[in-house]
Amino acid sequence: MVVQFNFPTVIRFGLGAIQELPSHLKEVGLKRPLVVTDPMVAQLPFFLDIAERLKVAGLVVTVYSDMHKNPVKSDVLNGKAVYAANGCDSIVGIGGGVALDVSRAIALAVNHHRDLFDYDDLIGGDQYVTEDVPYFVTVPTTSGTGSEVGRSAIIADDLTHQKKILFSPKLLAKRVFADPELTFGLPPFITAATGMDALTHNMEAYVAKNYHPMCDGIALEGIKLIAGAIEKATHDGHDAQARADMLLASLMGAVAFQKGLGVVHSLAHPLSQMLDTHHGLANAVNLPYGMKFNLEGFEPRFGAMANAFGMKGGNGTQLIDALFKLNERLRLPTRLSGIGVEEKHLDELSALAFADFCHPNNPKPVSREDFRKIYGEAL
Repeated sequence: MVVQFNFPTVIRFGLGAIQELPSHLKEVGLKRPLVVTDPMVAQLPFFLDIAERLKVAGLVVTVYSDMHKNPVKSDVLNGKAVYAANGCDSIVGIGGGVALDVSRAIALAVNHHRDLFDYDDLIGGDQYVTEDVPYFVTVPTTSGTGSEVGRSAIIADDLTHQKKILFSPKLLAKRVFADPELTFGLPPFITAATGMDALTHNMEAYVAKNYHPMCDGIALEGIKLIAGAIEKATHDGHDAQARADMLLASLMGAVAFQKGLGVVHSLAHPLSQMLDTHHGLANAVNLPYGMKFNLEGFEPRFGAMANAFGMKGGNGTQLIDALFKLNERLRLPTRLSGIGVEEKHLDELSALAFADFCHPNNPKPVSREDFRKIYGEAL
């Protein structure tokens, strides 16, 4: 059954929802979509089937898939050029966080012609987002970032790899087609790593320092769904209920982290920047250590998360231990050394983590020395 949620945008959710995409584009008068995805997804049978369905419906489809594993400015500018050269009138982002971030950034760039990083939200760049953006639709194929319901894109500088946040309410997709069936073929590692990314979003949002009870409630329900589904989804890729629960929890995490993120993301971002580590994997390894740092003084919050995780009457210490054991059962590393980090990297990683934009929303302050200590413990 396909159901509809109108929060925070129109979401068509359920097995088979993707079949509605061609008719929807035609109903709103669109003819020439730019379909944006990553190079791996572009070769998969389900993507080729989506593209063929669009063509059979009479739409002129241009596919753009030229992007890096951690997207950079040139990926976006090249996509903008392809959009213009082919006379496109809309953008359909299909994939995980990378493809959806690039598609959203292209949507921004099409009618905004300043340097792309002038729109960086951390320097007030949203004030320059004054023009309309093309009609924008998202189709998630992983259960991790929740970028399908986001209003921002994280894009790095080609040379320095420093990440920028491009943000505007205008960048919220007009419609989301969230079809769990598109996640059935994901390999176990991608399912596990992206699933831990979604868990990190929900947990960090719940303990973030800002006051937002609505996000808190969404985050706790997201934690509950992931706790019950992530292992099933990883080890039985065609468990429809587990896949549906993971996709919904991922989407919920992205809604919840409007409240903020924290220390775990600031620990993870430099690993992608320096070592090109998969973002979800970086979060998975760092999550227990970041949560351990935050525990003291926030025990009631951790108790609530433990209960949501299925540990009735549980506490924060038990929850953190459960996170380590979950990584082991998902066959993910529990140490930074398991993803190529060495002692020589820690000082630079700590400097980058301290400069990151996420930890100011952490429930307690994090110094550069704190980051160095956490990295050292996790190594």
